[in-house]
Amino acid sequence: MERVNENNTPANSSTHRTRSSALLTDKYELTMLEAAILDGTVNRECTFEVFTRRLPNERRYGVIAGTARVLRAVHDFVFTDQQLDQIDFLRDETLEYLRNFRFSGQIDGYREGELYFPHSPVLTVRGTFGECVILETVILSVLNMDSAVASAAARMVTAAGDRPIIDMGARRTHEYAAVTAARAAYLAGFVATSNMEAAQRYGIPASGTAAHAWTLLHTRPDGTPDELAAFKAQVAALGTGTTLLVDTYDITQGVENAVAAAGTELGAVRIDSGDLGVLTRRVRRQLDSLGAQNTKIVVSSDMDEFSIAALRSEPVDSFGVGTSVVTGSGAPTAGLVYKLVEVDGVPVAKRSRGKASLGGAKDAARFSRPSGTAVEEVTYPMGTDIPQAEGLNVTKLTIPMVRDGELVDGLPTLEESREHCAKQLVSLPWEGLALTRDEPALQVRNIVRNTTA
Repeated sequence: MERVNENNTPANSSTHRTRSSALLTDKYELTMLEAAILDGTVNRECTFEVFTRRLPNERRYGVIAGTARVLRAVHDFVFTDQQLDQIDFLRDETLEYLRNFRFSGQIDGYREGELYFPHSPVLTVRGTFGECVILETVILSVLNMDSAVASAAARMVTAAGDRPIIDMGARRTHEYAAVTAARAAYLAGFVATSNMEAAQRYGIPASGTAAHAWTLLHTRPDGTPDELAAFKAQVAALGTGTTLLVDTYDITQGVENAVAAAGTELGAVRIDSGDLGVLTRRVRRQLDSLGAQNTKIVVSSDMDEFSIAALRSEPVDSFGVGTSVVTGSGAPTAGLVYKLVEVDGVPVAKRSRGKASLGGAKDAARFSRPSGTAVEEVTYPMGTDIPQAEGLNVTKLTIPMVRDGELVDGLPTLEESREHCAKQLVSLPWEGLALTRDEPALQVRNIVRNTTA
């Protein structure tokens, strides 16, 4: 597979690999591989599909994210000699298979930023059983985490309306999960991140000024707080456009000190505690009375989509969100699964109670009214004609991503996927954007393969 970075940008194929994702797998995938090698089924042509049977917490839609990272992980899924030397439960023939492993199959799926619903075929992996089965864990670990964050972030963006949201969640999760969470949140519509690694790796705007520690640092030797000195020093370093954190002590005095330090052209004040609705109204009146009518108000303090929605009528200019976005706001996984749906061209499906799947390789399309409002999603046998519906526009959702192990040219960038997500959110029926629990905003109808002669 051609080398790619995590923004879907092809790199020079001669570049040496810098990491391996091959051990980001579960043991049972390797034991299945060995059994398939022994019984001769390892090279049967198979199709695996990523989908969810239900949306978490009865949400109305999900946002697919992490596709570019999946493609990078598949590219990097190559076993090193050192890794193989440490695997002591496989036979020599299995180890030799892994030593020569390179994914050479096909991958199709929904582009990043696309909405999905129960039984949407968000990713389809085709190839031999051996090369597809061992990719399950790494594919799901990326898509489940990133899609959970993006889905939560999209709900927050909708709740905020036209007011921007900044990701501040780096201190509330694993250090590298914070980086990928920032990417997923940005894809879903957040405008910036506090995390410098995410900013550097993905080109996301970085945002941040000072914490309460900065204000507390400026305490006089006799123990008396000197908030004004802290604000003056911050303005001297960062300019009057900075954001001053005004709730370390008394907020009313904090706002007065902020304007005294920066003047009426102060960029913003941030409130990180208390009854935010009451406080923002009070602070807005105080700022206006001091002549700082253009100074904005930023709020943080354990925000989620519900608290953001509750502040829509308040004089809040932007939000900072931490814990809830990096943890999927109560749904830390998207609930995506990776299931075998076709063997040698024959559809196969689980019939387990509560865990049934739909057999066959599928493409997907979405029907919309001429106004742009989506009304239905359909799946149909892969490679057949796109279904049509009278009076409705149809858009194919599945796109080719990998062909014969090589990345397809022209896949969307992070910025393009971000724009796509914004457009798809406004295509939902208005009730589909509600934060209340209910049925999915769109139903997915499966058109089965015609098996008659």
